Amino acid sequence: MKQFNRRDFLKAASATAAVSVISGCASGTQSAVIAPPAQGRSVIGLVAPKMEVVRVGFIGLGQRGFGHVKRMSHIAGTEIKAICDTHEEVLQRSANYLTDKGLTKPALYTGADNAYQAMLNRDDIDIVIISTPWSWHAPMAIDTMNSGKHAFVEVPLALTVEEMWQLVDTAERTQKNCMMMENVNYGRDELMVLNMVRQGVFGELLHGEAAYIHELRWQMKELEHKTGSWRTAWHAKRNGNLYPTHGLGPVSQYMNINRGDRFDFLTSMSSPALGRSAYAKKEFPADHQRNQLNYIAGDMNTTLIKTVKGRSIMVQHDTTTPRPYSRHNLIQGTNGVFAGFPNRIALEDGGSKSFHEWDYEMADWYKKYDHPLWIKMGEEAERNGGHGGMDFLMFWRMIYCLRNGEALDQDVYDGAAWSVISPLSVQSVSNRSASIDIPDFTRGAWQSAKPLGIVG
Repeated sequence: MKQFNRRDFLKAASATAAVSVISGCASGTQSAVIAPPAQGRSVIGLVAPKMEVVRVGFIGLGQRGFGHVKRMSHIAGTEIKAICDTHEEVLQRSANYLTDKGLTKPALYTGADNAYQAMLNRDDIDIVIISTPWSWHAPMAIDTMNSGKHAFVEVPLALTVEEMWQLVDTAERTQKNCMMMENVNYGRDELMVLNMVRQGVFGELLHGEAAYIHELRWQMKELEHKTGSWRTAWHAKRNGNLYPTHGLGPVSQYMNINRGDRFDFLTSMSSPALGRSAYAKKEFPADHQRNQLNYIAGDMNTTLIKTVKGRSIMVQHDTTTPRPYSRHNLIQGTNGVFAGFPNRIALEDGGSKSFHEWDYEMADWYKKYDHPLWIKMGEEAERNGGHGGMDFLMFWRMIYCLRNGEALDQDVYDGAAWSVISPLSVQSVSNRSASIDIPDFTRGAWQSAKPLGIVG
């Protein structure tokens, strides 16, 4: 195996990403929606054999990956068997954290771009947590499932329509879970709204709004390591929604996407791309690498999705402009609306005020509608951290399902449907916001799939 340092790793990831972008953008509407022949059974509701102990391997131990190792070490019924990263420093940091807690030192894999494949050859690992740069998500998840292990992947699940289908096909053929770890679905507010939706508080659902509005220009200063060292380049490769799932995941669960409804088509447009180049000129010398990039991703992208049942969803992405953080998290029904950032509710029937006036006081709503999962685990989740506890709760729920023989809350079809909005938005933007059909990754199974229940 050749020696492969962190800089080479990032260069290889960028090259892979470039190929992915070309492939994704070359796909026309027609090719995007034609489902390839199924290679196995549907994995909707897939239940893996119960595991008394869930044995875990990690690929990628940077900012997100290290936090995942910490949180997993606090969950009963797990053993961390092996960890892999091309950066020796972050690898040792994770190993030291575990041994300092009195846990067994995991096997370490590093030194080559494909070192993770040697880890996948082990027969004492049940699941693999993948927290690497985006372009590695699909190939690593496919390799994981082909090795007989369940794959849990950071967002987005993949980068192109073709990769989404490859992941679906591999999951169906191997009958292994491939879950995109959309942590926002486990936030207290999102869980409460899901509970309210299931109880009919908002009436029949009509419209949702989702976003990832998070000023991240400062990441451009991360050059050799950390997220900005590879994520910044995407603003010079794609003009569309680069990161749709944080807002879209919860709204999709409210609307039973892939479980009674599905995405039908989208249209997308972007604002001018001004903020990144202006920031680079302000913060870096004229000859700096950040000033050599041609930033093409519009500072604000707005994508509209129509579902088969006629509902509408607005999805926005902006990591460049100076404005407060927001995921929108809005759901509108025939009886009223919930909106986030800040949280507020207006109902025609059942509210504390007229629907012409927002109710910002959440205490009584939490008391009445807090999700059972949050009631049971919220205190521990907040104690163990990760975006207010949602990260820990997500991992706890994953392990609970695997140990108790229950289906996961999210499956490969969800990850593909939520992630594919990115490459399809690029197609729409490049074609004067043309309508682009969205593939049915379930191959029709959405029509009979049961909605996600109120678990816990």
